[in-house]
Order: sequence, then C-alpha cells, then structure tokens
Amino acid sequence: MKKLISLMMILVLLVISCGQENEAVNETIEESSSIETPETSNGGTFRQLWSDPPTLDPHLTGDTTSGAIVAELYSGLVALDTELNIVPDIAESWDISEDGKRYVFHLRENAKFHDGSIVTAQDFKWSLERASSPDTESPLADTYLGDIVGVKDLLNNRANEIVGVKVIDKHTLAITIDAPKAYFLAKLTYPTSYVLDQDNVEQGGKNWTDNPNGTGPFKLGEYKIGERIILEPNEYFYRSKAKLDKVIFNLAGGQSMAMYENGEIDITGIGLADLDRVRDTANPINSELVIAPPEFSIYYIGFHTGQPPFDDIKFRQALNYSVDKELIAKELYSGLTMPAYGILPPGMPGYNSKLEGMRFDPEKAKELIMQSKYSDPATRPRIIITSPGTGGSSTLDLEVVTQMWKKTLGVEVEIQNVEWATYLQDLNKQRLQVFAGIGWQADYPDPQNFLDVLFFSKSDLNHGAYSNPVVDDRLEKARVESNSQIRMGLYSKAEEIIVNDAAWLPLWHGSERYVLIKPYVKGYKMTPLTMSKLKDVYIEND
Repeated sequence: MKKLISLMMILVLLVISCGQENEAVNETIEESSSIETPETSNGGTFRQLWSDPPTLDPHLTGDTTSGAIVAELYSGLVALDTELNIVPDIAESWDISEDGKRYVFHLRENAKFHDGSIVTAQDFKWSLERASSPDTESPLADTYLGDIVGVKDLLNNRANEIVGVKVIDKHTLAITIDAPKAYFLAKLTYPTSYVLDQDNVEQGGKNWTDNPNGTGPFKLGEYKIGERIILEPNEYFYRSKAKLDKVIFNLAGGQSMAMYENGEIDITGIGLADLDRVRDTANPINSELVIAPPEFSIYYIGFHTGQPPFDDIKFRQALNYSVDKELIAKELYSGLTMPAYGILPPGMPGYNSKLEGMRFDPEKAKELIMQSKYSDPATRPRIIITSPGTGGSSTLDLEVVTQMWKKTLGVEVEIQNVEWATYLQDLNKQRLQVFAGIGWQADYPDPQNFLDVLFFSKSDLNHGAYSNPVVDDRLEKARVESNSQIRMGLYSKAEEIIVNDAAWLPLWHGSERYVLIKPYVKGYKMTPLTMSKLKDVYIEND
C-alpha cells in the first residue's frame, strides 16, 4: 500500500539494504516468503520489527510505514491480490457504462465493521466525502479521488457533497468520473478510498484512530507508541478470515538481524554486513533465506525547480551527470541495486529499457555548470538537502553523491535531518529545496502512478514544482487514451522529457531483496507493492 505513497502513491526509505537500523527498517522487510497457504491454519503469532506509523487514518495515509498497517485494519470497494489483479473487496461486483465513466458497485450484504454493524453504500459516500473535505486535509484526495465528478468542487469549498457519488440503495453505489480512464479502478485500491464508520470518527474526535472501527481482516488490539502495535483477527471479516491469532509489530527498535537470530522476530531484511554469511550454503541460517522480487520503486534526490539554484535546468543537469551510479551500485550496495536512468522501474508497464538518461560524464557536467547562471560558487545560493532521520547522520548514498558533486563541480551542500512525519508535511507543502533519502513505491501497476502523479504540474505530489507544458499535454492525453500501445507511447515520451529536464536525480531501483523468514511462518507472499496480505499467514506448530 503504498502508498505516498499506496499510496501512495505510496514515499519510502531504503535502509535495510545498507544494514542500517532506524525508523524505516520495515520498508524492505515487509515483503517476504512465498509459500502456499492451506485452507486450515494453526494460528499463532507473527512478529516483526516496525516503526511508529505517522497515521492510522486511511484518508491521511501517504507512506508505506502507515499503509502496511492501515491495509490490514480497513478496506475498500476493490483490492489488489498478490498477483496484482484487481479483485472484489467490499464490492462483490460492479458494472461499467458503455462510455466508461459510470461505475455501479454492488456491495456484499455480509460486509461488516469490526463491531458487527453492516457496511452500506451511504458509509462509502460519507467516507469519500470525508476524504475529499478540505477540513480533513488529505494530502492525496485530489490525486486518488480527483477523477470523480465533484471531488475538486468539494476540495475547493465550492460544494457540500460529491455529485458524482450516488447511493442507489443500501448495497448499491454509483460513481461517475470525468472521463474514461483505464486506471480508475486501480486507484480505488488505495487507502484514500477506504470506508470508515462515521460514528466512530465523529465520536472519537481527533484521537478516533486509537480505537478504529475498520472493516479489514484485522482489528487494532493495542497500540503503545514506541513499544508495540498488536493486531487481532476480525471475526466479522467478509472474505476468508485471518489465520493468525495475533500480529505484533515491535516499535521499540533494535538490531533487526540480532533480534531475528535471537528468536524475537520472525522476519528480517539482511544488511550488507551479514549478506555473505547468510548466502553461504554451509551456514544453517541459509535455509531460511528467501530472495524476494524487486519492488516497483525508485529512489531519488528531488529538486524544487522553482527555487534557486534549481530553477536552472543546466545546473540540475550538471548535478545528474556528475554522479557515478554504477560505482554506487557496485561498491556501496554490492550489486543489490540497479542504477536508475529513468523514472519507471523494470517490470512496470511502460518501462523503457532503451532510455539513455544522464549517465556519468564529469566533463559534460563541468561544461553544463559553467553554462548555468550559478557557475560562480561565491554568488551561488545556499543549498540545503533535507533528509528524513534523526541523530544528525545521513545515508551512505547521500554522502557519496554530495562528495561527487563537490569533487567534480565544486558544489557544496548542507544536509539536515528531520523526523519522518515532519518531513512528509514539509514535502507535501513544497517547502524543501532538495529532498533526499526517499523513494516512491507504486500503489498500482500503471505508469500513470509514477509519471502523472509525480510530475504533472498541478499534482499535489509534484513536490519539486516541476512544470513542462509538453509533459502535461502528453500526460493528459494518456489519461483518456483507450489504445494501450498509444497510451504507453505517450508515457514513454513524457518520461524522456522529464529525465532530460533533470526534474530529479534518479538514483536506483531495488534489485532482488534478501530476507530471512522463520521456517514455521507459512503463507507470506512476496509482492512488489504494499497491500493487505497478513490474513493468509499462519504459524505452523510442530
């Protein structure tokens, strides 16, 4: 779920591949083994290291730390299965009009909230309007719901309801969108579209998520900030019920590998310091090694193209050409990452393997910076890179990149670290001059979820205020193009322009992910996206 992240779109940090342990350790270890799940289960408790989520409100969720838990507590009309197919969720079926703009969803009559009350079409209408209300301040409502007729009017205080959402009867909901869009159903799998219990939200006040009345396969058993989150099975879940007796997210921190080997958690990513010994077939722990497929993700350094010196395309291009990504991948990450020269990750529909991008060329970098209006270091504006984290230390890749800038171009920067939730707030408000230590993980498998969501000039998630009328035109045409080949061609052309404009410094895509999972853990599926999947996990007892 990614969110921003599922988002959303969902934004992520990668640290486990570097062997670092901090608040983002879960971003890699959440994807683990793939073992067939039988119809019966032995229950049990599944334990993993996590960090405090910025929110448990689906309509505010924009990061994978929150999204992975939110996806287990709540649900929506449709969902993605572990094969990335759109499948019925609370809506057991739907009809689409001939013009592709009207969707009629037929809700399951047995769908219930955690307290046993029935989920109705009115609950969905209220939830979508709550997510789109300016009072909610959802960072993603426009991005994920903006195709629905009337959402933008509600967001901008021009209406009191969403005219494109109609309750036909207790179990039937109609949604009308502004144009036929191939990816609309996929957008509804993101938490912004999840249904909430109106009484629960309104009576609970600002702390309603302390006792959320969701509809997902698990309910919140306990949440002690900085200590643990405990999930328990939802006895009223309308699809196959959760097999586990309990899920424990350890929020207290610690060395993930040591905790795994001490039997404190059941799954962990593997840092570079431990990778060789874990891959050694003579080591007994090697039998617990699982090689997970790459995520649909990209990690990058973003530039605010409206702030000096990043308002100069030649300055941005110079920074791109001065970074040796092949060296970083080989020496820093031991080949566990793939250098990124475009935006779309391998495996994503629309991925262009022929995109050249800005490959390491120090001489060209020097020429470009001399051609920029910021060639003189004495008059160049101060550059501050903001990265999520605490303790004053930056990630290894950021340190290497900034050293390359200094060595090749004489560009010096300051790095400041801020707490994750604060970082997200500043990012969403376009307050950051340069933003690093982050990535974007797809919320659904479509290039629109990268290129349109992140680079369209009016997108709420265009954190660097990038704007190119030609890119906007191609993205808008791709939204409504029914021919898949033409549509992918439009995205490919847009991506090439974005890359040549150096809106970002793309760093790398994740490659194969190495994880350890206890042999008694069954049914945990590896997926390239964040989604609800813990209900199929169980512990096999001897």
